[in-house]
Amino acid sequence: MPDNKFYPEDSARFAAAIESLKGQKVAVLGHQRPDGDCIGSIVAVVRVLKSLGIEAIGLNRDATPNTLEAFVGDTPMALAEDFTPDGHIAVSVDCADFKRVGDRLNELFPEVALNVDHHISNKLYGAENLVIATACATAEILAGFYLDNGYEIDAVTAQALYVGIATDTGQFRFPSTTPATFEIARRLCECGANPSAAAHELYERESFAKIKLLQHFLDSLTMEFDNRVCVGLIQDGVYAETGSTIDDSEGLVDYARSIEGVDIGVLIEDCAGALKGSLRAKDPKYRVDQIAKQFSGGGHACAAGLNVADSSIQEFYPQLMAAIGAHLDTID
Repeated sequence: MPDNKFYPEDSARFAAAIESLKGQKVAVLGHQRPDGDCIGSIVAVVRVLKSLGIEAIGLNRDATPNTLEAFVGDTPMALAEDFTPDGHIAVSVDCADFKRVGDRLNELFPEVALNVDHHISNKLYGAENLVIATACATAEILAGFYLDNGYEIDAVTAQALYVGIATDTGQFRFPSTTPATFEIARRLCECGANPSAAAHELYERESFAKIKLLQHFLDSLTMEFDNRVCVGLIQDGVYAETGSTIDDSEGLVDYARSIEGVDIGVLIEDCAGALKGSLRAKDPKYRVDQIAKQFSGGGHACAAGLNVADSSIQEFYPQLMAAIGAHLDTID
């Protein structure tokens, strides 16, 4: 790391962008159906802005999942449907395409002052774009910026950033994990992050409804392409049947990927004709973001998502398999 900094040039750009926000009211936006990196990044940006005397609030279309509520602390947060801007300007985090913040936030904030992200498919929609696709998480980028610039990192901020990193690396198992990732995590622990407490909240408080949802998902698993692709389904009505919610589907696709010999794991879920697809690969060479892009989705080389409206699993399944098959042919 030149000059003992994680991101020397980008950290300077970030500091300049933050300086330009002084005297403004800032809304920090994340993507719909937020995950650990999204919530952790929103919390961290709101708290650092406030520590610098900048009025800030976090906004999402969807509520914070139960497993992540403990990491918000006293950070000001609101739902998009309950918020009316009062001269606020927008900063986005962990959002490759600004459409992913949802229709209401798109309408409320037609422009984005600062876009911080780690998705390789980011569309660079901000006035200032700090996108580092080699980073394991947006939280890793932010933590590096904070440490490089000497910003105050209180215990809640440190824990939020640690959670963003831990969840997006699959507990430090995914290929995006680097020595810098561990060094940043270590520094966050010095600032008050608690890995044991984070793991307890994230992985040891599963609801019985989620376990029943998992059972349905595992029962649906199908192998494709000589067992190189494993596909699991959540059919319409399964959430109601099991008493689970869409938040409970987080992480299910990793069971499909984890099977020996599988290169790509897939989850397709149906909520009243609105489909969501999740793609996970073990090796970056499979570039599942390129598969998702064919359906107006995106993401990372090893993790990507897509959404399809007004369709059914029966209709969409062969289309997705055809895209995956053609993609595999370009790699082999």
